[in-house]
Parts: sequence; structure tokens; C-alpha cells
Amino acid sequence: MKIKQIVFTVLISAATALGVMYAYNSFVTKPVAIQDGVKIPANYAGLFNGDNIPGPVDFEQPSKVAVPAVVHITTVIGKSEASNNLPRKSNPFQGLVPDDFFDDFFGNGPNMRSMPQRASGSGVIVSQDGYIITNNHVIDGASEIKVSLNNNSSYTAKVVGADASSDLAVLKIDAKNLPFLLYGNSDNVQIGQWVLAIGYPLNLETTVTAGIISAKGRTLGLNARRSKTPIEYFIQTDAAVNQGNSGGALVNTNGELVGINSAIASPTGSYAGYSYAIPVNIVKKIVNDLIQFGTVQRAYLGISYLPDGAPDSEKEKVGYKTGQGVYVREVAEDGAAAASGIKAGDYISKLNDVPITSGNELVEKVARLKPGDKVKITYLRNGKESTVNLTLKNKTGTYDIVRTSVLDDFGVDFVPLDKKKANEYGQTGGVIVKKINPNGLIEAQTRMRDGFIILRVNDNPVTSVDELSAEVEKAGNSIKLDGFYPGFEGLYTYNISKEPQ
Repeated sequence: MKIKQIVFTVLISAATALGVMYAYNSFVTKPVAIQDGVKIPANYAGLFNGDNIPGPVDFEQPSKVAVPAVVHITTVIGKSEASNNLPRKSNPFQGLVPDDFFDDFFGNGPNMRSMPQRASGSGVIVSQDGYIITNNHVIDGASEIKVSLNNNSSYTAKVVGADASSDLAVLKIDAKNLPFLLYGNSDNVQIGQWVLAIGYPLNLETTVTAGIISAKGRTLGLNARRSKTPIEYFIQTDAAVNQGNSGGALVNTNGELVGINSAIASPTGSYAGYSYAIPVNIVKKIVNDLIQFGTVQRAYLGISYLPDGAPDSEKEKVGYKTGQGVYVREVAEDGAAAASGIKAGDYISKLNDVPITSGNELVEKVARLKPGDKVKITYLRNGKESTVNLTLKNKTGTYDIVRTSVLDDFGVDFVPLDKKKANEYGQTGGVIVKKINPNGLIEAQTRMRDGFIILRVNDNPVTSVDELSAEVEKAGNSIKLDGFYPGFEGLYTYNISKEPQ
């Protein structure tokens, strides 16, 4: 009798346990399939699965990790614009401005005429021996750069390298055993994900704000003002960012660096809802190049494409069809694309089997690579898909590593004068100013025009780009260029100073 009671009790207990497990699985852990009589879409399933309900977000731990590695950068930038009697700059961005919009702080009043500009921004330590990432526009033109750490220690920094195309720069301070941030993966950030913006806004001490990723792949047109080959593929957040946050950290809740804060959307120059950060995956590549080579190893496909925001009239003119990829407008003769058979009118739809939907996305993906890298390009021609493998080139149409040069500050594309032309002009040689780019010394300090032929540097003859570089290096800060314009009589002289203006 006692054995029967024990067996009965065990069976009842087992049945009860099975019933409880069934009820739990049915009503607690399984995804809810119906809500208010409507079937829940598949993309919501994870939110209704008991195993995937997110816990409370912890901002305290990532803040503790990141704050010590974010620094305050202060600079002295030559003389104020007022000393040159220049008009006050207007905002060319129509509400999209770098977040340290200096003109809001420095007036053109008479009291400023003999005073240098002082500006500030933020930076992120990425190595224990003192390499710091910031924005190019934070340190551009600076004659002196100071870096203050969260513990109030202060250092003088030197510029390792800067890139106007991406608005990034690398500084170095002489220090050891510094706290630094680890790189995250910006490709993995998701819309709706929590992030923290850390920096020194409005000359305050270290400030942490929180927000979410509100968009990815934004293009604002800011870098086009400083470079003919801009890279823009911003992460957009609603974390509060103000003047002085430029160059600061955007981190995820693991305390990993996912972006460098760079700009805000604002009608006033102060935070009004949206901020923008450079994705860390492009930051890593550019920073490594600047540290290793002193300049960015920029790879090119060798095409121009129809801009994403092109007017309908232009799209109709070329017969553009939506949804096919990036429309190739022109192909450079010596570029990688031409060598692989890509032609004007094709649509580039994939890079290494990853779909490409916009020109800016294509630029950003290629910018992560270097000359000599091989990529697989999928393109459409007359509706037919083809795939080619090509090797990316540098801006000169070769696969070589690009080195820094004393001529870089000039902002000019130089080519040697060939012997036949030199003989026609009665010269033994020279260097042609093929193209003057914005923001270089030539454009800023002279009225030189494209096509000028340089014959002498500080009265010493030059017949090649290498000789030009050598003479400029010997010249120091004061440089005199003598030359002529084909078809015009007489010699022209241009004086250039490498001292901050």
C-alpha cells in the first residue's frame, strides 16, 4: 500500500511539473504571435522572446572606461582674421556646421586685431604611448597645440599627420602608460542603439551625454569645403554635442570607440538635436596610415559617379534608373576601373559581394583600402550583371606607396616640364603647376594660376619635381618662386611663407 502511495505521489508531481513547464513555454518564453488581433511582424519576434529581453542600460561603466582617455585640446592659430581686414565668414553649410564653429567665439572688433585666435576641441587617446585622434579642423593652421588630460596633466602636442578629406588628424604627446580606448566595429552599430558622446564642450570639463544612433551613412557636404576628394559617411546620433566636442569620442555601452564626433545640425551653431560622428572603421585605417606613412594611402577606382542628390534633370539626361547601384559617369583612362573594362553608363552594384546603394557608401568602402589591394566589383550594363576583379591604384595611377613631401603644404599638383616643351620655351626644364587645390599655401598666399611654370626657387634653378622639393626643403620658411606663363611675356615672382599667417 505504501509503495502504491509513493508511486502515485511521484506520478502526480511529474505531471504537475510537466504542466508547469508547458504553461511557461506557451505563455512566457515563446514569442507572442498575435497582438490586438494583428500578427506581429517577423522583425519584432526577438523583442517578444523572453530570452532576448534587454536588461537596463548601464552608462556608468562605459563612462568610467572612456572619460580618462578623452582629452581637451587647445590651440593657438596664427593671427586673427581681423588683422587681415577680412570680412566675417558667413555660414556656408545652411545649418550644418563643425561643432567648434570658431567664428561664433572670435569677433572682428578692433580689440582682436593683434591677438592670435585661441580655440579648443577634444581628442581621443588610442595608445598608451600618446597617440591621439582628433579632427583636422580642430588643429588646422595651429602654431601651438596643448593637450590636457582628465587628471589635469598637460602636454605640448605635435601633429603626426592630418587628412582634410576625412577631417581627421593624429597628434602625439610625450607620455607613457596612458589610458586609451579600444576600437569597436562601426559596421555593427544599429539604429536605436545607445551611445555616449564624450568631450569638452563650451570649455567645460569632461562631459558625457547619452543618445541613440538615429541614422547611418549621412552626408553633409562639410569636407567638400576642404578637399576635392571628400569622404563622408557619418553616424547620426541625438547625443548632445556642442562647440568643443569636435574630435571627442562616441562610444558604445561596452566602452568601445565607434566614432569621432565631428559636426552638429543646427540653425544657431549650438546643439539643436542631431550630431554626427566619423565611423571608427574608416578612422582606424586613416589613423594607421598617418602614423605609419605620414599621409593617407588613398585608393581609387578611377571613376566619377552621379551624385546621390543629383537633380532629376541630370538623372533624366543620362537615363538614370533607380535601384541598380552607383551610376558611373566617367572613367579615368589610367584608372583601375578602365583597366577592368568598366565603362561610363555602368552601375556598380556590389563591392566584394556587399551591395552598394549610394556613391558615398562606395567612396567610404574603397577609402578603407589601399593602393594595390584587390577587390571584386559587380556592375550592371544594359541590365546584365558582370563581375570583375581589379587592383586599386593611387591618385597618380600607380600602385606605389605615397610618401609625404615638403611640397604637400603648397596644395598643388606638380608635373615636370617635358624636354620638347622646354626647348620650345627656350628653357632647360621646369615644373608645371598643373592644378592648384584649395586650402594650400599657394591658394592662400598668392594669385598664381594653373599652368604656371616654375624655373627657380630662391634663385636656384629647378628642372624636375625632385629638384623643386629639394630646394623648397633647403629654403626654410621663406620661399620665392620665379617662373612664367606660356603665351605671356616676362617672369613672375611669388613669395610664400610657411610661418602661420
